[in-house]
Amino acid sequence: MIAIVNIQGQQFKVEAGQEIFVHRLDASEGDAVSFDEVLMTATDSSTTIGTPTVSGKSVKATVIGHQKGDKVVVFKKKRRKGYRVKNGHRQSFTKIKIDSIA
Repeated sequence: MIAIVNIQGQQFKVEAGQEIFVHRLDASEGDAVSFDEVLMTATDSSTTIGTPTVSGKSVKATVIGHQKGDKVVVFKKKRRKGYRVKNGHRQSFTKIKIDSIA
């Protein structure tokens, strides 16, 4: 069974046993989290599309850990003006494992 679930404003196609990176969650390692905003579920024989969500369905997951993404360098320059600005950014992610779609 697969499901499309909305996690912090992003949509993910998930199935049981899958590990994904999402934007950082306010949960510690080992915590169980549940996502109730399921947009679609599908099995081999049937597909259920929500309007806007599927009622009675939820995705349960376990937090594996927190990580930071790769560094993104933001460099701005205007030629012949002496204007140069260099900034960097690292996004924080949470790795979760999908336990079940119920």
